[in-house]
Amino acid sequence: MDQQFTPGVNIAIKIPKSKYEKTVDFYKRILKLEVIEKPIDNPTVSRTHEVKFGNITIWLDCVDNYTHSETWLQLAVPDVEQATNYLQSNGVETCDELEKLPENMHWIQDPAGTVFNLQELKK
Repeated sequence: MDQQFTPGVNIAIKIPKSKYEKTVDFYKRILKLEVIEKPIDNPTVSRTHEVKFGNITIWLDCVDNYTHSETWLQLAVPDVEQATNYLQSNGVETCDELEKLPENMHWIQDPAGTVFNLQELKK
């Protein structure tokens, strides 16, 4: 199977609550990037800010129960089910318990623990 993966346009940085305000301030005041708070309804993310970073969107996510930050990346595929089967055949399991997702998306991790959001390629 010739499975194709395309880097997505979203990066999420999961930030502990204790460091969240200073991190948002860094992007806004120090780097002088466009930073906009967005409403969010998610059981694990209490606040989120959108940062335009060229063609990429960085999501600064406040996570109340984290002790260190993590960077989560997006992968786009033509067919999520086919990609999931391909990954599972190569020993990569989904870990959708990490955070609530819309249907037809999955979370996966590389061996080092980097989280990827697997979703359908926008046409």
